[in-house]
Amino acid sequence: MFGLKQALVIAQATVLLVIAGCAHATPAPADTAVVQQARRVADWQLAHMGSFDYVSTFRDHTEDPIDWIQATFWAGLTDLADLTGDVRYADAVIAHGEAAGWAFGDRPRHADADAIGHTWVWAASKVDGEARVRRLEPIRARFDAVLAAPSDVSMIFGEERGERACQVRWCWSDAVFMAPPVWASLSGATGEPAYWRHADRELQATIAALYDADDHLFYRDSRFIGRTGPTGKKVFWSRGNGWSYAGLAKILEVLPADDPSRARYVDLFREMSERIRGLQGAEGYWPVSLLDPGGPPETSGTAFFVYGMAWGVNNGVLDKATYGPAIRTGWAALDRAVQPHGRLGWVQQVGYAPDQVAATDTQLYGVGALLMAASEVALRGDW
Repeated sequence: MFGLKQALVIAQATVLLVIAGCAHATPAPADTAVVQQARRVADWQLAHMGSFDYVSTFRDHTEDPIDWIQATFWAGLTDLADLTGDVRYADAVIAHGEAAGWAFGDRPRHADADAIGHTWVWAASKVDGEARVRRLEPIRARFDAVLAAPSDVSMIFGEERGERACQVRWCWSDAVFMAPPVWASLSGATGEPAYWRHADRELQATIAALYDADDHLFYRDSRFIGRTGPTGKKVFWSRGNGWSYAGLAKILEVLPADDPSRARYVDLFREMSERIRGLQGAEGYWPVSLLDPGGPPETSGTAFFVYGMAWGVNNGVLDKATYGPAIRTGWAALDRAVQPHGRLGWVQQVGYAPDQVAATDTQLYGVGALLMAASEVALRGDW
């Protein structure tokens, strides 16, 4: 039997053959300039999944085929597949899932390990019968174990190295993207409300612990509450808030209109949207530390913000006249950050706070975020 990584190498080789064989496929009707750029980025990334020597830090984490870094890319690719109807992208996702056995990593309660569930639930929605059951079986087993013994540990993020005790819950802002939308989508896929009820309860604990009611932004974790940066301003990390903001959009995407908690999340999403809109830089990017304008471009936070705002407009949650200009200039900034061959640059590397970023920096979660943004921006041409 092949090991997981060996199986995924084979799956990735298959994907490359599919890409090569379809390089001149007939463009989908949605192939605007936005979609063409998204395709270029997706194709470059798919062609470079066999080696990550272009990633400057946390290469071993990047190589993990089912952890959060790759999971975000695959989630973005599902959005592009749905937008374009391009079987190349859908086939790439399915090949990845089959090679992984629709499995999860060895952290049974960690939100980062839940993130690949975005893709597994999407893949299950494409089939019926026994195939659907098989694709959902690992995620149901994983989440059922949590439902059987939910945790009530403190949301305080410790100073110790490595995994924190609170990370069996959603005690850091990134987790809002990684886990709650997956729990919500599983409720939709199975008709079992217990998954969303658990997510709603835990997400409310996250909001109570980390959301600043005055600044309408999330602290990355409890260590940043009361902390100020070099300019004396509160530290609100761009990508940390991007994770949270995009996570809220993903939740609202699948949450039924009559769900009693929906209005609460719509209000939070709108409140964050207004604050985020006002923090965009003149060039279209958001700063790595949101209250400190200037500095280099950064595309991962920017892409998540563009995605969220465009989703909000497209779904009637936000007003186009108000948010259209921010979306337009934000997408233009992302477009400029894509190198001619399709590699996305200016992606802050793995971290938990504002940090340095260079034009050559790239990462799969940045690519996933850009694909999500493109999949919403491309739905209209009148931004």
